[in-house]
Amino acid sequence: MGTPRVTSHDVARLAGVSRATVSLVLNHSEKVTFSPETRERVFHAAEELGYKPNSAARMLVSGISETIGLVISDPSILIHDAYIPQVLFGIETANSKMGFHVLVEGLNTDGQQGTYDNLVKSRRIDGLIVLNPRARDEALISLIERNFPIVLVGSVGHRKEVAVYAPPREALEAAVDHLVGLGHSRVGTVTFAPRRFGATTVRIGALKTALMRHGLPLDEDAIADGEFSVESGYRATLELLRRRPDLTAIFAGNDTIAIGVLSAAAELGRRVPESLSVVGFDDLHFARWLTPALTTIKSDGVRQGTVAAELLFARLGYGELTQSRVKLEVSLVLRQSTGPAPR
Repeated sequence: MGTPRVTSHDVARLAGVSRATVSLVLNHSEKVTFSPETRERVFHAAEELGYKPNSAARMLVSGISETIGLVISDPSILIHDAYIPQVLFGIETANSKMGFHVLVEGLNTDGQQGTYDNLVKSRRIDGLIVLNPRARDEALISLIERNFPIVLVGSVGHRKEVAVYAPPREALEAAVDHLVGLGHSRVGTVTFAPRRFGATTVRIGALKTALMRHGLPLDEDAIADGEFSVESGYRATLELLRRRPDLTAIFAGNDTIAIGVLSAAAELGRRVPESLSVVGFDDLHFARWLTPALTTIKSDGVRQGTVAAELLFARLGYGELTQSRVKLEVSLVLRQSTGPAPR
């Protein structure tokens, strides 16, 4: 037989108080005031016995669910993108320290309002983290303006948003400088997601700006849209290189898309890096093991998730919110997928 479960009755007996007192003290209820000695006896007894209050009972007393929601901008990304588990790991690590749980939801592609309503109005969550928010998500913006506790991993550019973000501008400038130094002047890109996502438009804009510093264009016909998966990167690259065979370098929207770029280049007889240079984004665990090893821009997903959760806990009153927008650095990692431009 297993060890008997410790109950509030056991704590009450050890502390010499009633079960109601145990419930009110451990759930930090403000309905009744207890002496410091009584509170200390209850906390000491609970710690000695290893007792944890039932979460449903705690919610009834305190109104706190001890759960945060994580909204994924497109649920299909969970299947394809290895960056998302890193962010989720960071969130879960921070949550475990606070005794909170994570409830993951995906936005509907046809209508977003329902997802937020289900989470917020049902009171199943205390706060919300939104990963890779859509650029014009009216339901999300409405919640931000109503001051619901929300933290964005990314940005929608709202003056009241609380966000953790990793601006790609400096790293992309370094990557463009690297390619231009190798003689590349005809550069294209395959995005990691459709352009309705904020991060996609930000990266395209940063790449255009970095190329303009060298007097180089990023023409619309040099941009192809991926959609999270390796296969979408492969199809988009085939289309891009057939449309623009003069391109000598491609920026992949992330490392997952970069796998599709490498595969399409091989099918078209474009050797990497001799005939085509490829740059990824994220520096996922497999990037160094690709053939050739992938030059990429390193972004720390675990750190993003941890900071997002810490910001949300501060919004919930478990600390001080010292800044509403936290900027994380990204950096260029040089490997073998970039080389001199072909003559």
